[in-house]
Amino acid sequence: MPRTAAPPAPSRTQSASPSAVSPSSRRRTSASVVLRSVLDHGPVARSTIARLTGLSPASVTDYCARFTELGLIREASAPRRSNGVGRPHVPVDLDASRFVVGGVHVAVPYTTVALLDLRGRVVARRELKHGRTDPGRVLARAADGLAGLLAGAPGCRPLGVGVAAGGWVDRESGTVVEHPLLGWRDVAVREPFAERTGLPVHVDGHARALVNAERLFGPARQSRSVLHLFVGNVVDAAFATGDEVHHGPRSQAGAIAHLPVPGGTEPCDCGHVGCLQAELSERTLCRRAREAGVVEGVNPLQVVAAAAAGDARAVRLLVERAGAVGRAARLLLDVLNPETVVVTEIGVMHREDCLRALRAGVGDARAASVVPTSFGDSVLAVAGGAVALDVLYRDPLAASPHGI
Repeated sequence: MPRTAAPPAPSRTQSASPSAVSPSSRRRTSASVVLRSVLDHGPVARSTIARLTGLSPASVTDYCARFTELGLIREASAPRRSNGVGRPHVPVDLDASRFVVGGVHVAVPYTTVALLDLRGRVVARRELKHGRTDPGRVLARAADGLAGLLAGAPGCRPLGVGVAAGGWVDRESGTVVEHPLLGWRDVAVREPFAERTGLPVHVDGHARALVNAERLFGPARQSRSVLHLFVGNVVDAAFATGDEVHHGPRSQAGAIAHLPVPGGTEPCDCGHVGCLQAELSERTLCRRAREAGVVEGVNPLQVVAAAAAGDARAVRLLVERAGAVGRAARLLLDVLNPETVVVTEIGVMHREDCLRALRAGVGDARAASVVPTSFGDSVLAVAGGAVALDVLYRDPLAASPHGI
């Protein structure tokens, strides 16, 4: 995990200093804060957007006119009466009925393909189990699956595709540099989806994708800094300050899989014992559940189901794991000191006792700042789509029916 973060970017409700950026960057920033104000507050009057963003009413009107032309926003049906004389305020809102983005998340046992609307809501999704994990086959099946979802939604116009995966993902090159659990190395991810769909394709690591999703659509959008901790088969993290997610050289930031866990006993593929991912991965959880006679399979949801049915052994495994995740989060809190910590972990997502154990592991002083993912069982579908939606909300004027 990086020791320092990028300097904070301007707030989503404030435009950048005119002297600090070029005119084109200033236009992108201003357009971004206007559209995000509509996302956060819509239906909202243009005068309110001007007050929230610090932009002139004329500029806000111009941006809203452009977004209306693009189909990103629409006027609300009922105008709001102003306090004084004159014409009533006609609020604007996102038009979430027209456009979608495609989302792809490559996990260890399966790939999720999905369509998301402009508010980050899942419109359609499918899970494609991996028979084999060779990258050509996995990506081709995912591209075909996504194309099938698009063909089944003829009323929706796609703007682009986002692809998220665990491991080391280089955003700029669109490459999975290394994913040991899949056996992937230097896999070009962008091309199969671009060729199959004809759309722009954006690629990022799933923890960074989800911290962006929380900043756009979750309660964490009110936070000045956010840490996202993803605990699945892959264990990694992402850190955002202001409007920027820290990527580091070749997008390698957030690699915490081999952080040592005091007292850890699980052997790791790296040759050491007690690495964070080896101790906390869903593979380890399921193996321990099999050894305890709780389940026979490799699906962690079976452990959650056993706990819901009253199996005390399953409850113990999930609660102990959540507590260990909390202790790991506490270490990252000590280093990064984020305002909010969002955790994606299967026990915490489904059980209050796991959430309590997570917060106990963090400690009373910071427990209230730790929350579960906002997206529940849709989290993997959202991860893929959030990669494309982040691009849209950063540069909405680049949007077109032919892709962002």
